[in-house]
Amino acid sequence: MRILLIEDDRALCAALQPALTGAGYTVDTCHDGADGRELLCGGSYDVCILDRMLPGLDGLSLLRTARTKGCTTPVLMLTALSGINDRVDGLDAGADDYLGKPFDTRELLARLRALTRRPGTSAETAVHCGDVTLDAAQLTLTGPHASVGLTKRECDLLEALLRAPGQLQSRSALLARVWGPLAEVEDANLDCYIHFIRRRLNTVGSTVKIVTVRGSGYKAEAGL
Repeated sequence: MRILLIEDDRALCAALQPALTGAGYTVDTCHDGADGRELLCGGSYDVCILDRMLPGLDGLSLLRTARTKGCTTPVLMLTALSGINDRVDGLDAGADDYLGKPFDTRELLARLRALTRRPGTSAETAVHCGDVTLDAAQLTLTGPHASVGLTKRECDLLEALLRAPGQLQSRSALLARVWGPLAEVEDANLDCYIHFIRRRLNTVGSTVKIVTVRGSGYKAEAGL
């Protein structure tokens, strides 16, 4: 199960990471509001922990924008602003739960379990888009004519695109999603993997296209 942690306190992130991974989560960490918005809107996460006070873009604005764009990922807002008015503002902005700092890690994990148990919010390993099905658990792509195996990185990249068909995924968001927010990776690596997944789609006979938006990024378009 994949979790997005948007928190600018790096020491807190470092403290939370072992507890989250120990609970079975794969954790992507982001420390900036604008980057966090792009990752969250990518639609590839099962749950998000969101700090309210972030550089670049505050948590409330980030969440409002994500909900406006149709993002349904469950969000737990985590912040030192824990008064009743603050909690109401967070919930009205689209948060599913609200936990004030300081907190007990056991309570945080229990709240995450509650969020991912809700109907319609559990992770689905199968992603359907147009005439293809991507099984992220088995690393397989199935289309009208065949099924092929994928590498983990190919699968992660294709999943990010197929979960939000028609939605532009910026290069920076895709690099952070697939290689990690702090990875030192060149843009050319992304272009190579886009080539790989286009070839996989062609192999299975799919009409789904990965469209290049020059200077911005990529998006998946389901064929007719």
